[in-house]
Amino acid sequence: MQTENVSEIKPVPADQEQLKLAFAAFNAASEQLSGVYQDLQHQVAQLTRELALANGELHKQLIAKENLSQQLSLLLNALPGGVIALDAQERIEQVNPAAIAILGESLVGGDWRQVTQERLSPTAIVNEWLVKLQQTEQPRRIRIESSATDAAGRRILLVNDITEAYAIQEQIRRNQRLTSMGEMAANLAHQLRTPLSTALLYANHLGSDALTPVERRKFATKTIERLHHLEHLTKDMLRFVKGEARRRERVVISDLLAELHQVIEPQITQQDLQFIVQDQSMAQALITDRQALCGTMINLLENAMQASATGGKIILASRLEGKNIILSVHDNGSGIEAALQERLFEPFFTTRAEGTGLGLAIVRGVIESMGGNVTIHSAPGEGTEFMIRLPRNRGDKS
Repeated sequence: MQTENVSEIKPVPADQEQLKLAFAAFNAASEQLSGVYQDLQHQVAQLTRELALANGELHKQLIAKENLSQQLSLLLNALPGGVIALDAQERIEQVNPAAIAILGESLVGGDWRQVTQERLSPTAIVNEWLVKLQQTEQPRRIRIESSATDAAGRRILLVNDITEAYAIQEQIRRNQRLTSMGEMAANLAHQLRTPLSTALLYANHLGSDALTPVERRKFATKTIERLHHLEHLTKDMLRFVKGEARRRERVVISDLLAELHQVIEPQITQQDLQFIVQDQSMAQALITDRQALCGTMINLLENAMQASATGGKIILASRLEGKNIILSVHDNGSGIEAALQERLFEPFFTTRAEGTGLGLAIVRGVIESMGGNVTIHSAPGEGTEFMIRLPRNRGDKS
């Protein structure tokens, strides 16, 4: 029996073509997916690197902020002044050790207004307070300054203990008052000494048996005039001590020179000196403190007497110069070196062992308060001239 061969079934050409196309499409899609996957891998790697950098930067910033926070904390703890942080409701959020040392414990969380009422007493000076302490403790004085309120309504208070600084200021003020009292005493001594010496001279004449009744009455009258002058000076000084305004009056320059001549002439004569008055003021007058101006001129005349040798000459003069009145005292004594002339007006500087060093300083202060100035012209062996320049129609700045 003859066997039949069964033939294999072969795909038709159309099916083969579709299969090829399907494989090609699959391969293309696989390659595309592979490329996309590689791109995604690259992007993930890039993002990972960027994230690592960002994390590193954030870590650095965090460390820097922690360091800054520590530094600020150390700074707050080291500050000698107190720091108090308040929220919008005036409650205390944070304090430093200095604030606790000044105001006491239990501050955080408390109401600042209540703390103020319980622990502080106001003073006459704005922003300055006294801390309420035990009666046995020394009162502490503090000053509180506030920052501007921020957008959230918070603010910072700075608390400074000014107890020692305030005590030093009080000591300075006391020293200044003592200095003023010393200058006032020196001024009073200068103004009282000359009329007192003149009164003593007149009083000594009264004891002479050789005086006629007319001469005795004359010396008695002059003695009483000088004593009245001393009384006026004392009253003026008491007004100054009490803080009363200085008495200003119309002072005719010619009358002032005549008064100075009467006051100083007996002492000049006793020292065998020549006294000359040269009045060219043309009846001009000033509205000023008569006693202060008179005392200033007596001070300069006394200096001239002390600088003059026996037989010397002292000139008291007045003249007009533009809008100013010039008063001058000239002596023909030994003169003053240029290096010392400006220092003569410094308080407590003196060239005489018995001097206080306040006379000329007071002279300058008085004349400058009247709107004028004092100058000195001197040379060794040629004598000295002190010149006062006062503006006409003005007596005082006050």
